[in-house]
Amino acid sequence: MIRNRMLSKEEEIPDSVTVTRIDQDRINKFSTLHQKRGLLEAELERKNEEKTDLSELLDELELADDEELFPLKIGDSFYHLPAEEVREHLEASSERMGKEIEAFEEKVEGIKKEMSELKVVLYAKFGKAINLEA
Repeated sequence: MIRNRMLSKEEEIPDSVTVTRIDQDRINKFSTLHQKRGLLEAELERKNEEKTDLSELLDELELADDEELFPLKIGDSFYHLPAEEVREHLEASSERMGKEIEAFEEKVEGIKKEMSELKVVLYAKFGKAINLEA
């Protein structure tokens, strides 16, 4: 629910401060980064859960007989492979997932850094008249 309320005197933009095109571009950039960060963090959480699932599968395979056959889905097909081959495939997938997670974490950190730089500039100009806390 959106509420319209009057800004208090200290929250109002001073008359001497005008919102320039550059300011508006910075505000828009901050908003875009905020949305992108949310999407990346959701994807990062999904990938972490997937990596956890892979780790649990690997733990279960450690208890299995190496000659026993297990179904492994590759693409749209299932193949029955010995435990050792499935373990190797899952270890490679887990390693790949770890690298993807690192890449996502770096992207999120880069976005956070850029957002904090924009906050400094925008709060310096607009003070309490702008709310960039999310």
